[in-house]
Amino acid sequence: MTKKLPIFTLGVEEEYQIIDPDTRDLRSHLSKIVDGAKIILNEQVKAEMHQSVVEVGTNICQSVADASKEIRFLRSKIVELADKQGLVVGGAGTHPFSRWQDQPITDDPRYHTIVNELQDAARSNLIFGMHCHVGIQNREQGLQLMNQACYFLPHIFALSTNSPFWEGRNTGYKSFRTKVFDKFPRTGLPEYFDSVASYDNYLDTLVKTNCIDNPKKIWWDLRLHPFYDTIEFRICDMSLTVDEAMCIVAIIQAIVAKLYKLNVSNTSFNMYRIALIKENKFRAARYGIDNHMIDFGLQKEVETKSLILELLDFIDDVVDELGSREQINYVHTIMNEGTGADKQLSVFEQTGSLIDVVDMITSEFTKGL
Repeated sequence: MTKKLPIFTLGVEEEYQIIDPDTRDLRSHLSKIVDGAKIILNEQVKAEMHQSVVEVGTNICQSVADASKEIRFLRSKIVELADKQGLVVGGAGTHPFSRWQDQPITDDPRYHTIVNELQDAARSNLIFGMHCHVGIQNREQGLQLMNQACYFLPHIFALSTNSPFWEGRNTGYKSFRTKVFDKFPRTGLPEYFDSVASYDNYLDTLVKTNCIDNPKKIWWDLRLHPFYDTIEFRICDMSLTVDEAMCIVAIIQAIVAKLYKLNVSNTSFNMYRIALIKENKFRAARYGIDNHMIDFGLQKEVETKSLILELLDFIDDVVDELGSREQINYVHTIMNEGTGADKQLSVFEQTGSLIDVVDMITSEFTKGL
């Protein structure tokens, strides 16, 4: 008899752009949206480093369907509160033309500390992401799942790419957000750790030597969370629509579930050097789901879309038990219609207007709410 999977709970965080409907530039909300949201949403909303950013987070969700309901509700409430301030909301990894130099920093000791340490690397970090926590039974198991899931980070990232523009320029990347974030220390793909003890020793060493004041300042693309029983996927750009976001969340959950299933049946999953996986991450940032990534097993280039279809085959036997087939099937829509980056570039190619690109971003944000 096949052993039933444990419940892989989910927590999803999204970072929203607050936009002036007249200029289409990012606009400080002076904490009014966050303060208003806290009355309704309590700790599910908070300010970010820049005053034109609002971050929301779901409660602990038992399924992708639950997470979808929560994200739709959170998006709706932030749109409603922004509207009361004469503002609109959008979802993308970067704003098409806003300058970071013009965006005020939130008056909070935490952010003052980061800016004091990292200077313009922090001030210029005007980016927006989606983070997904997947619940684990214990940290040792979580570390092994983290080590193995690294291989799939470029596949997930490619589907999420949604930041082709930076300060009014077409950067040539489908995700320039990750290039902006690279200026921070302790970012990018995580190192391989053979045990929780070695992982914790690494964190303790950084804290003791005043490199960081708390373990949350490990900003990797995937991390074993220092305080929660989760592994946290942090590589994704902020999605245009809820459907895109939930498709990616469903794939993330299914990858963790499938790797767990292999582990408990004593089936090993091939792990590859982080230096090799970095090559696929670059290709995902540069080309999104177009062009090629490397199949390290075959040691050759393969179309990225083919590798994503292989990923769907890999996770297929856990999808129905997780109840997420509807959300995962949306990947075919993304592959046919393009990622958020493709949609932004298409509008710009048709109109030559970054204003029109912003209008598309804000209209897509509310799609399906």
